[in-house]
Amino acid sequence: MKRRRLLTNVALGAATSTALVACNQTNNSPNVQANELPNVRWRMVTSWPKSLDTIFGGAQTVCDRVREMSGGRFTLEPYAAGEIVPGLEVLDAVQNGTVQCGHTASYYYVGKNPALAFGTSMPFGLTAQQQNSWLYHGGGLEAMHQLYSDFNVINFPAGNTGAQMGGWFKREIKSLKELNGLKMRIPGLGGEVMSRLGVNVQVLPGGEIFLALDRGAIDAAEWVGPYDDEKLGLNKAAPFYYYPGWWEPGATLEVQVNKSQWDKLPKEYQEIFKTAAMESNLNMLSKYEALNRQAMQRLVDGGTKMVPYPTEILQAAEKAAFELYEQNASKNATFRQIYEQWNQFRQQISQWNRINELSFANFMANERQA
Repeated sequence: MKRRRLLTNVALGAATSTALVACNQTNNSPNVQANELPNVRWRMVTSWPKSLDTIFGGAQTVCDRVREMSGGRFTLEPYAAGEIVPGLEVLDAVQNGTVQCGHTASYYYVGKNPALAFGTSMPFGLTAQQQNSWLYHGGGLEAMHQLYSDFNVINFPAGNTGAQMGGWFKREIKSLKELNGLKMRIPGLGGEVMSRLGVNVQVLPGGEIFLALDRGAIDAAEWVGPYDDEKLGLNKAAPFYYYPGWWEPGATLEVQVNKSQWDKLPKEYQEIFKTAAMESNLNMLSKYEALNRQAMQRLVDGGTKMVPYPTEILQAAEKAAFELYEQNASKNATFRQIYEQWNQFRQQISQWNRINELSFANFMANERQA
């Protein structure tokens, strides 16, 4: 509660200060006094069903905090997938102005440009903390803003699931060759990597996964982690739960905003919006970590078999992933520009984290086994 009050006070203080400076200045937003900010009503579509309270909750957090910090003058109404547009068409709806903003994952739209995957997560890429570091302080968000300018969209991180699980399988997979012909729901570049390993890749929104897996339309499916996967009932459709989710070691969700609508907002509302998105980003990650530890135990107690991916599969997937990156970089100048910067950051922060975090984690893991 104290943290929420602090964020509110900081945002309001920044908004008021900006308003006083802006009183006698002309910009591309309405020229208003601090106490005369306009009433603005926006709609926010999402890629999530409301039943997934944590991931949909990321959108809800942004909406709630914007309303609270603006004193009710700026409001956003969140809509579940399918209420206005299908869950995988959020970017299109924002780009063409059907709605002002949306909460989604950028890697759903790699068909438009493969570089969009960097905004969410890359196979064998950055952890959640590393991803935040790259986005906020490593040039990542600036790179994504430049990419999204081609779509008349501006994006802000607004949620992170943490390292995900590796998916539910109806039968055990013991070798690389057993992936051949397997039908699996998996989006983004992770799906492209799996395709290179022989998997028949399917892309389905969250609300459709259970029925497809339960009825045998697909043989395997990945979603997020224990808490959300249990909510979808995936443990009732398949017994084997694989780890790690090497394609999403720190998946960022984001708010996409129509750039023309963004530019019309008073500066004060823009700052409030960005603060709300950052709060959602940090809050979702913390919440998932707390909920997943409990859900994992329930799944195990209920008979779910936790299975690590064979080393053979992990090695083949990593090799295929970086071959894919190099191929995309050779064909797409935008991908190459972001990839080279991202990869340099990845290598450097991995060196640091091997010293400060991995050494500690390995020691503690060995201590518990002793």
